[in-house]
Amino acid sequence: MNIARSFSGYLGAVILVALASLLCEAVRSSLAPANMVMLYLLAVVLAAAQLGLRPAILCAFLSVLAFDFLFVPPRFSLRVSDTEYLVTFFALFVVGVVISSLVAQIREKVEQVKRQEARTSSLYYLTRDLSVAVDIQAIVAALQQAVLRTFSSSLTVMLERENSLETIDSNKVIQLDSSNRAIVDWVIQSGRRAGRGTSAYSEAPFMFIPIKAGSQTVGVMVIEECETSLTDNFQLLEAFAGQAAMALERVRFAIQAEEARVLRQKSHLEQALLNSISHDLRTPLVTISGVLDVLLNDNHQYNTEKRRAMLLTASEEAARLNRFVGSLLDMTRLEAGVLSPRLTDCEVDEIIGCAIGAVEQRLGVHQIVTSIDPDLPLVSVDLALLTQALVNLLDNAVKHSPGKTDITVSALLEGTFVVISVCDCGPGVPGGEENRIFDKFHRITVPEKVGGTGLGLSIAKGIIEAHKGRIMASNREQGGLMVKVMLPATAPDTLTERSS
Repeated sequence: MNIARSFSGYLGAVILVALASLLCEAVRSSLAPANMVMLYLLAVVLAAAQLGLRPAILCAFLSVLAFDFLFVPPRFSLRVSDTEYLVTFFALFVVGVVISSLVAQIREKVEQVKRQEARTSSLYYLTRDLSVAVDIQAIVAALQQAVLRTFSSSLTVMLERENSLETIDSNKVIQLDSSNRAIVDWVIQSGRRAGRGTSAYSEAPFMFIPIKAGSQTVGVMVIEECETSLTDNFQLLEAFAGQAAMALERVRFAIQAEEARVLRQKSHLEQALLNSISHDLRTPLVTISGVLDVLLNDNHQYNTEKRRAMLLTASEEAARLNRFVGSLLDMTRLEAGVLSPRLTDCEVDEIIGCAIGAVEQRLGVHQIVTSIDPDLPLVSVDLALLTQALVNLLDNAVKHSPGKTDITVSALLEGTFVVISVCDCGPGVPGGEENRIFDKFHRITVPEKVGGTGLGLSIAKGIIEAHKGRIMASNREQGGLMVKVMLPATAPDTLTERSS
């Protein structure tokens, strides 16, 4: 390729001299021989600008010969009758060489600026793509795109993981045999580049560039040689590897941070679970055990009424314990993704009625006031699950409501959603806690009430979201907390089809 390019340059120089000679012949009658030198200088400048330094020097030499042979008396001879023309020959050649050198230098600087601009653009685009890469696959894809865009070459990346090499997003074009994998191992160990164009394993068909994170080599770029010479772009390839190494480190740190966050959250949940179990599991067990011990050893000290009262207390604590275990099981099923609703079309007032009926025995001195729009459409829900969600909301309202206050349950249609609201007259929640109350084991301390497990609202949220609904909480202006459940309403055309 280089030989053909050089030959074409020299041939172009000869053609330029021939064209200059033809032009001089055309104006020979109008110009003195000394003025024709300018036309040959123009040919030299064109050769320097378009063909390079060496063809331009050849053009200057041939211009001197052509001018002497064709236009200096005696014509068609290299002899010179007037020695003054020797100065003209010398000046033509020297000026031609100087012009050629200057033009070649300018051309080389322009090409260097273009190459530098191309390298800068390549690094910019790679840095831009790597900045939005969120995982290793995206980093390798950005690196492959940069190498393909800059060098029109294929790339595969091998990373070291747990003392073994793993090919990331394997390129079908590049297949590494055992010998090439041995070179990759050598690059990992030595931290030096290898392969074609280098001093190590130069007979290899690929180029191997180490990816270094600090002093440690974490991977290797394996690049296929192409028409663009990679050996002239070692610095750019190493810059690519450096950018990839920083991106890999960023992803690794992000993964470690996420793992640390998960561990902290897990530790927090475990501590919360232990705290909840220590209170909500131990308290009813102590009560039940105490009642049973008293009844077993009473020796007829207690009459029937007192025995019934103690059994009723034990029964309530057993029910409380059963609800606690059920909440834990429901939360486990929600997190495992096995709690999937079986949807049927239900009336909203039917759902609310079932929920109220389930909590009647736990209302105490409270009353539930309902306000339900009579024209509500059906909702497609799992009746048992949604009833459980509303029961949890009502239990939460009962627990946080002061004595002899009403709990309001309302339902209305807002756009395409049926909105069910549960309102109490309690103290509400502190500012900024409106969303946190739906977190697992999150409890707000209420001095006059016994805290619950902190799972009821979290389970309700999971059930509502499983129905593609939304749940939110807010403090009421008149005091108390309002929990709002939004469920998609069944489309009117669907209702018509089902009724027909």
